[in-house]
Amino acid sequence: MALDQLQEEEEGMSFLDHLEALRWHLLRSVAAILIFTVIAFLSKSIVFGIIILGPSKIDFLTYRVLCDIAMSLNIPALCIDELPFTIQSRQMTGQFSMHMTSSFVVGFIVAFPYVFWEVWRFISPGLYDQEKNAARGAVFFVSLLFFLGAAFGYYILSPLSINFLSNYRLDPSILNEFDITSYVTTLTMLVLASAIMFQLPVVIYFLSMSGLVTSGMLRTYRRHAIVVILVLAAVITPPDVISQLLIAMPILVLYEAGITIAKRLEKKRALKEAEYERQFEDE
Repeated sequence: MALDQLQEEEEGMSFLDHLEALRWHLLRSVAAILIFTVIAFLSKSIVFGIIILGPSKIDFLTYRVLCDIAMSLNIPALCIDELPFTIQSRQMTGQFSMHMTSSFVVGFIVAFPYVFWEVWRFISPGLYDQEKNAARGAVFFVSLLFFLGAAFGYYILSPLSINFLSNYRLDPSILNEFDITSYVTTLTMLVLASAIMFQLPVVIYFLSMSGLVTSGMLRTYRRHAIVVILVLAAVITPPDVISQLLIAMPILVLYEAGITIAKRLEKKRALKEAEYERQFEDE
């Protein structure tokens, strides 16, 4: 009841009132991110020692699973049992700044459902009842896809990319000694890029619901979409084909899922239009 009353009040607000409401939504979102950032900053041994540096250690979950699969399938090449690189800090503020950066990223990821809920509370009063019903569960599905994408980037894309980059050498005399800034930046980019890319079905859903795209249009431009996805994968991943394909394949699957979603929305829209026409004829 309280939420319904709040939405009714926001629907009747002026432009300045909307700006004031937006300010409070943003302030609460920033506060949530800062709270989780502080918690992450104080949990340095867990956040940095285990989570951030996890893919750089040979006992990481992904590497252990790959070695188990390699043993069961008798394919030794699948087992990653060495990461020939070291992480260094070549700047005086390097470790502190990366501690701050990693804490903020973790705080944002953990607070994302609440942040999106605040954004949705600001947007939803401006929607029609039919649009609200069609977008029911948006916070849940957006958050679910975000976490699935982040998990994919952390457990699949990041360790395989780190393994490739650490083993890539122009000459055996050149040692791979990565700066902590480069490592954290690469890991963050891969995780957040995967989380954002996994929102593709949601984007297609809202575009289809608004009538801007159709399933036929998505099928027609499938080849163009494949090229765009491959280009984006090449931009956000290290320069190796395996990492690019690893992020491109799930995005292509999500694109196909978006086509199915758009097709179902069109069927529902057609049924409603047919029902409306029958009611109009009866009258």
